[in-house]
Amino acid sequence: MTTVSSLRPDQKNLTLTVKVLDATTVLTRQRGPKAPAVKVAECLVADSTGVIVFVARNDQVDLAQKGATITLKGAKIDMFRGSMRLSVDATGSVEAGGDLQEPVNTTNNMSLLEFELVTVGA
Repeated sequence: MTTVSSLRPDQKNLTLTVKVLDATTVLTRQRGPKAPAVKVAECLVADSTGVIVFVARNDQVDLAQKGATITLKGAKIDMFRGSMRLSVDATGSVEAGGDLQEPVNTTNNMSLLEFELVTVGA
């Protein structure tokens, strides 16, 4: 089990249990008459160590509602404009429920940390 404060750029195959503090749908688009709609929501999620933005897609949006506790399996860190975002692609899963023993920490926002790609070479 990984904690929010231990997340770093380019990590993969993570398992976290978090509480959804806020969820905002940023995209709803119909792809065609027979194709399912595309939904994307940006969710602020937290555990006892910190907060990060989780980008929920399609069915994940329905589970990641404000106040819900969810478990992310096979999660990864994506970088967006130098900041970390948590996501779960088709190889992972988002499940309702999970065990959060301690109150969430809303003061340590990992998505506010900026990272810069530094090329080291001769």
